[in-house]
Parts: sequence; C-alpha cells; structure tokens
Amino acid sequence: MILIPAIDLKDGEAVRLYKGDYQQKSVYSSHPEEIALAFEKMGADYLHVVDLDGAKDGMTSNLKTIQKIRQVLSIPMELGGGIRDMATVDLYLNEIGIDRVILGTAAIENPTFLKTALQKYGPQRIVVGVDVKDGFVATSGWLVNTQTHYLDFLKELEKIGVEYIVCTDISKDGTLSGPSFDLYEDIHQKSSIQFVVSGGIKDAQDIYKVNQKGYYGCIVGKAYYEGKIDLKEVITCLQKESFPV
Repeated sequence: MILIPAIDLKDGEAVRLYKGDYQQKSVYSSHPEEIALAFEKMGADYLHVVDLDGAKDGMTSNLKTIQKIRQVLSIPMELGGGIRDMATVDLYLNEIGIDRVILGTAAIENPTFLKTALQKYGPQRIVVGVDVKDGFVATSGWLVNTQTHYLDFLKELEKIGVEYIVCTDISKDGTLSGPSFDLYEDIHQKSSIQFVVSGGIKDAQDIYKVNQKGYYGCIVGKAYYEGKIDLKEVITCLQKESFPV
C-alpha cells in the first residue's frame, strides 16, 4: 500500500475543508511547498494535491502554487481539481511535470474526454476521482449530486479502461471519524479497479487497517495537520511491515 499525504489548495494556501464545505475551512500554511518538502523528508513516496478553487470553477486557479510545489519535490505528485479539458491535462503532465492527474467532474460528464486522455497518456497517468455522497457520485467540487450510483459508475470506468481511482466518502472527509470501510470493501469485492482510500482517516490504526486489507493506497490529510499521527513513524512502520500492537 502507498501512503499519500495530501495538500488541499485554496487561494494559494494549504487548507482542509469539513465535509467539502467551502465555508468551513482550516488554513494550515501560506507556503504549501514547505509542507510538501516536509512530507518528502518524512519518507512519503507520493504527494496528493487538490486545487479546491479549480474543482469549484474548472480553472487552473492555483497554477503558480502547484508549480512551486513541483519544483521543490523529487517524489511523484498527483493532482486533481478543475481538470476538464485536454489542454489542462497536457499543461500539467507535460509542462508542469505532474506525474498523474485526477479527473473528477469531467470523467462523469464527458466520458469521451476521459477515453481520449486514457488513450493519450495511459491508465497509470490518468486517474479518476470518485466522490461519493449517500451512495451517489458528486461533482463540481462536491457541490452537485448526480443520480449515478458509485458501483454503476465504476462499471463504466472499467469498460473505458480506467485502472486507478481515488475514492472519497464526502460525509467522512475532514471529520477525523474513520474512513468508510464498508464502502471500500464493497468496491474491493465488486470491482477490479485499484483504489485509494480518501476521507476520514483519524489515526495510525486506520492507516494500518487499510494496509492490512490489501487496498492500493491511502490518503492522509487532516489527521496529520491536527497532530493525530506521527507521519514519519507511520511511514517507517509501513516500510518495515512492523506495526504497534
């Protein structure tokens, strides 16, 4: 399992939202690139970045900040939020040097675009963000609820050739209440897609449980920012496969 620390960007700052509510945000740093570098020094294998402004308005709102983060990092970086056309995919993958992009709103609203991106860059670099609210997929920075059940959506993604998703239970995100293990086990049992657990991680034991279940990856955000976990210690335990009782 890969553990992926997260940086959410709003107005150039590193923030966390509560259940995706843009009015309920905590600001953690005005220099997100410093946080990114700290994650790398702790031993993180990958970095997860979300442009919250982009997710909401479909623009490359935090482009300069994203460039700064990429420039200081030597580890791989994935990026989501507002990536809704091929020009933006090309910009991030080719010019900025992002390793893989996460398509969310565009993946459900424009499957032809998703297919084109997959054909051009392959499933290792084109990941889909599946954001779930009450069992259904949400889009546009989680502000729009669709009538598409997450399992139906996953079946369509499999047909298109998607191999990796980041799956977030919106009701858990930023709550420190533990991830939706029932949701992830349902996906694990009924889909062949590799998924990253996102939302609700509250402590190291949650991360070790995700690892034990054999899921592909796990994102940690607020638990780190609120001092609930020692990220360096957790990464070391995962690497050594030696876990505290």
